[in-house]
Amino acid sequence: MAELYTSDTKSALEAITDAHKIAFAPYIFQATVALDGLGILGAVDQAKEEGVSVDKVAQQLGLSRYGVSVLLDAGLSIGLVYKQGGAFKLTKAGHFLLHDQMTRVNFEFSRDFSYRGLEKLMSSIQTGVPEGLKEYSEEKTIYPILSSLPEPAKASWFNFDHYFSDSAFPEVLPIIFEQPVKRLLDCGGNTGKFALSCVAYDENVNVTILDLPQQLALMKENIANKTGKDRIDGQPYNFLALEGGLPEGADVIWMSQFLDCFSEEEIERILKKAAAAMSDSTRLCILETFWDRQNYEAAALSINCTSLYFSCFANGNSRMYESDVFKNIVQRAGLTIDKSIDHIGKGHSLVVCRKA
Repeated sequence: MAELYTSDTKSALEAITDAHKIAFAPYIFQATVALDGLGILGAVDQAKEEGVSVDKVAQQLGLSRYGVSVLLDAGLSIGLVYKQGGAFKLTKAGHFLLHDQMTRVNFEFSRDFSYRGLEKLMSSIQTGVPEGLKEYSEEKTIYPILSSLPEPAKASWFNFDHYFSDSAFPEVLPIIFEQPVKRLLDCGGNTGKFALSCVAYDENVNVTILDLPQQLALMKENIANKTGKDRIDGQPYNFLALEGGLPEGADVIWMSQFLDCFSEEEIERILKKAAAAMSDSTRLCILETFWDRQNYEAAALSINCTSLYFSCFANGNSRMYESDVFKNIVQRAGLTIDKSIDHIGKGHSLVVCRKA
C-alpha cells in the first residue's frame, strides 16, 4: 500500500489550479448539481461518441440556450465534459459521476443532506457542537432524529450509511461464524440489516440490537416481514450514558461503523464496558474505515471528508480514525487485538479483539 500524503510533488501550475478549484468549489458543486439534475449530462451521455451541440441539448430538454451554454462551459473547466468541433462529449469523470454507484451515493449525500449546513463547519470546530445539524433539529446529536429526517435528506443519509457497510457483510460473516455463535450483540444496529444477514447466515444465532429507542422502532419496522425476525430482538441503550454496563453472555459483540460516532474518550469508555461484559471466549469484532489503510487517494478523501460530517452534523466530537490512534484506544480499554484484516468491502478493516 502506497503511503498517502507524505510529500508534495505537484508543480506550481498544478498547485495553483487546485487552489482555484478550491476557491470556486461552491460554484463547481452547484453547477454539477444543475448539470445532473436538469438532465444535461444525461443528454451528453446519450450522444455517445458523436457528441451533442448546445442547441440540440436546449431543444431536447426545453431549456434556454443561455442556461445550457453557461453550464456546459462550466462543465469543461470542472472536467465533466470536453468539446470537439462544437459537440460536447462526456469525460471519464462525467461517466463516473453518472454511473458509478459509490460516486452517486457520495454525491447525493452531499447534495441532499450536507450542502446547506456545511457553512457552519467552522463554528462547529470552534464550539465542539454540530452547528450544521440545526438545519434539521435542535437535538444535540443526529442519532435521535435519523428516522424523522425530511426527504430526500433521509434517503440519501441511509443510502450513504448502508452502501459502505453492506458491501463488507458477505466478507465478514464467514470470519465471525468460523466459531459457533449462539448469541451476538449488535451495538448500534440501526435498521437491522446486519442482524438479518446474521440470522440468514446461521440458523442457530440470536441477535440482540442495542440502540436508541427511535432506531429500534425503525429496526422493528424494517425486519417485520423478514425471515429470521423471531431471532432478533432490541434493547434500548444509550451508549453515551455513564451508567449501565453491556449485557453479558454474548459470544460476539459486533460494532460496525459505530465507534467512529464517538470521541476518543467515549470510545475508550464504551470499550471498557464491552471488556467488562466479555468472557475469555467472547470476541469483539469492530468494522471501521481508516483513512491510512486505503489503497487509493479517492478512498482516503471520502473518509476524511466523512470526518467533517461528524464535526458539523453528527455530534461535533467524533471522526474517522487513523488506524494507530484507534488501536491505542483499544489497548487502553483492556483489550488485545487478535487479528486485523484490511481491504474488506469498500475499504473497511475488521479488528477482532479479546480481553487482554
